[in-house]
Amino acid sequence: MLTKTTTSELALPAQRQAGVCLHMTSLPGPFGIGEIGDAALAFVDSMARMNLRVWQFLPTGPTAFGDSPYQPLSTFAGNELLIDTATLVRAGLLASNEADTLLGLPAHSVDYGRLIPKKKALLDRAAGRFHAQADSGIKSAFDRFLESHDEAWLHDYALFRILKTRHGERPWPEWAPPLAHREQGALRKLEADCGRAIESIKIIQFLFHRQWQRLHAYAAERGVLMFGDMPIYIALDSSDAWANRDIVCLDQDGRPSQVAGVPPDYFSEDGQLWGNPLYDWKAHAADGYGWWIERLQHSAALADLVRIDHFRGFEAYWSVPAGAGTARVGEWIPGPGAAIFDAMRAALGNLPIVAEDLGVITPAVEALRDRYHIPGMKVLQFEVGTRGFDLGVVGENCVCYTGTHDNDTSVGWFLGSPDDNRSRDEIVRTQKALLDIGGGNPETPHEDLVRLAFSSRAKLAIAPLQDYLGLGSEARFNTPGTSGDNWRWRVLPDQLSPARMDRVGELVDTAGRSMAL
Repeated sequence: MLTKTTTSELALPAQRQAGVCLHMTSLPGPFGIGEIGDAALAFVDSMARMNLRVWQFLPTGPTAFGDSPYQPLSTFAGNELLIDTATLVRAGLLASNEADTLLGLPAHSVDYGRLIPKKKALLDRAAGRFHAQADSGIKSAFDRFLESHDEAWLHDYALFRILKTRHGERPWPEWAPPLAHREQGALRKLEADCGRAIESIKIIQFLFHRQWQRLHAYAAERGVLMFGDMPIYIALDSSDAWANRDIVCLDQDGRPSQVAGVPPDYFSEDGQLWGNPLYDWKAHAADGYGWWIERLQHSAALADLVRIDHFRGFEAYWSVPAGAGTARVGEWIPGPGAAIFDAMRAALGNLPIVAEDLGVITPAVEALRDRYHIPGMKVLQFEVGTRGFDLGVVGENCVCYTGTHDNDTSVGWFLGSPDDNRSRDEIVRTQKALLDIGGGNPETPHEDLVRLAFSSRAKLAIAPLQDYLGLGSEARFNTPGTSGDNWRWRVLPDQLSPARMDRVGELVDTAGRSMAL
């Protein structure tokens, strides 16, 4: 049942605040990947020491080939790789020597190829012990979890994961036709043959959900807001597309004729060809945008704020013919516009969302955003160095960033990394502009850019953790348009030293952004 939220008219905090962007996979820890247990709770404590009150993270859905959190296998499921191993040991679902199989994986980055089979084996083992080890209270919580999610998405997700494994992890349009097309007889046979495996996947999702709720509650106790991220598109290779083919434009074989992307931009002269199927907006309108309402409600239950990636796609979206070599070949097609936000607001109340409004933004996109008082974004790496730059362009109802997960670190941006698409003259002009505007030091461009963001009128200013730490291009998290070595960086425990945390706290306090929420 849908219930309205009680959010204020504006999504952002009433007082000026500072935050950090750090994806969960980047947290430190001994088990090969950042996890949402002990390390996440400790990071909340670190944020409190740094006077940072908002933690922004990337989408937390299960990832597939390429490891991108923006191409999840489900928009509703949690990424099982993030489940905290030590918590499973304490619950008696794993023995400590079993968890030791994850030791020896890199600490500075995520080696997904080595991690995934090891972590999956441990989670399957833990799920197999759940009914024998869990107490009655946890079992009752599991039953409630099934009541809330099984029919909506969980059961389909479990079937999807089993079938994907059976078909060698190939996308669902390549599966055996009866299963790709969800013939009821084939699905009933799968359910009869794989009952234990289906339940195992559901238990693992419950373990993620339970650990996430603990993290969210702990953050609230410490005065930290959780700021999530929701991709506008779903992946073709996802349980969402397989189980809800009517929400996207696919042919009878499950293939799109047009796919999503963006035209040439800052990151790529050929644009970005994402390849996601496009929505059948007429079908969504006919259903009163019910799927979107449930999706946003689900996201809002996991976080206090939700950034919607590629917000401009609601006003108009870039449609590229399937099979095109680049995103240059495409056209803008009108999106649902105000209708979708009217429907979501009618069902959920005021919307706790932030618009990712970067790229080709038109007055129509700005009008749609402003009509619902939705905060936008300003990224100083895009602004500083442009002719006539004035910090006054950063308004109150927005989030001001030094850079995002798609940018180089601020040190790398200032110095110019080997894969920088700017000319040397542009880099030099940017360096001079930052030093002139911020009155800073060429040895600390990261702090200069942080101070500049903090001094803006924006209610919320955010920097990636790499910028607070002063790290270079080696710590870049993602390079758009590339498929290798992304989404892997992790912070090392000694990098977030007491001295560094206190320095960040000073920057926040000096800027007048350290008031309690």
